Amino acid sequence: MTVKEKISLFPHSPGVYRYYDAEGNVIYVGKAKDLHKRVAQYFVSPDRLTRKTAIMVSKIADAQYSVVDSEADALLLENNLIKQYKPRYNILLKDSKTYPWICVSAGDFPKVYLTRRMVRDGSRYFGPYSSVMHARNLLELFSELYPLRSCNLRITSEAVLRKKFRPCLDFHIGRCRGCCVGGISVKEYNDNIEDIVRLLKGGGREMISHLKEQMKSAADALDFEAAEIYRKKIVSLEKHYGKSLIVSSAIGSLDVFSLVFDANEAYGNFMRLRDGAVIQSLNLGFRMNIEEEQSSVLGMFIAEIQSKFGDLSKEVLVPFRPDVDIKGVEFRIPFKGDKLALLELSLKNAKEMRFNALKQQEHTDPDEFRRKVLEELKSALGMKELPRHIECFDNSNIQGTNPVASCVVFRDGVPSKKDYRHFNIKTVVGPDDFASMKEIVNRRYSRMLREAPDDLPQLIVIDGGKGQLGCAYEALSELGIADSLTVVGLAKRFEEIIRIGDPHPLFLDRNSQALKVMQHIRDEAHRFGITHHRNLRSKAQIKSALREIKGVGEKTEQRLILHYGSVPRIAAATVEDLAGLVGTELARRIHDALNS
Repeated sequence: MTVKEKISLFPHSPGVYRYYDAEGNVIYVGKAKDLHKRVAQYFVSPDRLTRKTAIMVSKIADAQYSVVDSEADALLLENNLIKQYKPRYNILLKDSKTYPWICVSAGDFPKVYLTRRMVRDGSRYFGPYSSVMHARNLLELFSELYPLRSCNLRITSEAVLRKKFRPCLDFHIGRCRGCCVGGISVKEYNDNIEDIVRLLKGGGREMISHLKEQMKSAADALDFEAAEIYRKKIVSLEKHYGKSLIVSSAIGSLDVFSLVFDANEAYGNFMRLRDGAVIQSLNLGFRMNIEEEQSSVLGMFIAEIQSKFGDLSKEVLVPFRPDVDIKGVEFRIPFKGDKLALLELSLKNAKEMRFNALKQQEHTDPDEFRRKVLEELKSALGMKELPRHIECFDNSNIQGTNPVASCVVFRDGVPSKKDYRHFNIKTVVGPDDFASMKEIVNRRYSRMLREAPDDLPQLIVIDGGKGQLGCAYEALSELGIADSLTVVGLAKRFEEIIRIGDPHPLFLDRNSQALKVMQHIRDEAHRFGITHHRNLRSKAQIKSALREIKGVGEKTEQRLILHYGSVPRIAAATVEDLAGLVGTELARRIHDALNS
């Protein structure tokens, strides 16, 4: 039976499907609300598949499926199978860290401790925590509130009655109530444990209110020692939760997911809120080996969080709908208010993870880093080609004097200084930036069309607003190449990108690498142009100061400059010194002119 014949028998039920290659290796695992319809899509319209997906389909030698009761079950099964088989073409989790958990052990006198291993022995696990420091701070808080045991003894009620143990130092210094010697009952000890469990589940605000009521009751009963114990617990809790990120007490309890996509990679952030406070936050990265829908990546992210943190909250904030529905969970896309601010906070964390990953890659794999930056720029500007060759133009003149322009060139995201060019404005009279821009763009590309027509840039950046951009586009249109490349303007004031035919400017993220490349090439064009302009002004000042003196020609000027180095030094020289170079009469004339 062929693969197509086999999948034609797949049921119309939710489940998980697996593709195998000729060697029997699992190459892809997927979930589906309807197995028959989903799997058939790969074979019914192969011409609609992307290149990477088509390559995967060509390697499928067998297909199998597993039916489950719901989409949520399919999501979790898919996540587990991907971890088990690590298929070549699946979304793969990039984060391989082992996160810490807080464990509440089983038994009469449970122990509360930090661990990175989960053992199914009846113990309760809370977490994982993305920051081990945060987990340790919680354990310190618990030790302040409740004197729990820290030993590894197997303490049971029967062993305590037989007086099997001796108290340790923690008992003598008051850090433990001595459960090993009957210093605290099983019920009282486990009441403390349940308080800790309530705190770990996010009930801090509720616990503070409960302790305040107990403190008031103790004070009314004139039991001031007990009231003082409750007061210290309240202070410790308020101090701890004062450090937590409080969003809004009106928000309550919910989960937040956000994703940032970058070519074949995605970066996600998950936050869990209880009573309006962020109690957990986790960043995860994903690598996509074939083109995946964003909703599918979000579904995979949700499954991974469920496997780490357990069931989701009843309300979950997302930037878009995932490709799965979970019973008892409502996915919401906020558009305003505190919940939108919360989603934006999560998105900021995901962007920060992506930024850090790029910065790290800049040092470890600079070529791949630059390629990703150019991909980001291509996507931001809506270009068809990768902008491997970028050129930027800038005009320079001061009060209309010595008008010049510069052209700088970036190849593969880095400056190509051997290709930089200066332009002296020839046909424009006066300080006309628009006409000057048209002239230099025309001169630059008319020459390139004659000498190197295959080396035209994919992107041209004009340092200026709509006027300069319009003139540059007009020059390119006259040369017949305006439609074959992308030309944009970059205005200095708000760093907005201006595009031909678009009345609204484009604003890139201030922290995006695409904007940084645009700013770099613009600043480089400005620096290069200003340097050339200063050199021209210096030469012009020398020429105006000496050449206007009767009897001073080009050779006399060169002789004086070579000897003295500058016009101020010539002016400071005596007539006798000057006479040794140019004669007495001309020396007196130069001295008088420069010192008048």
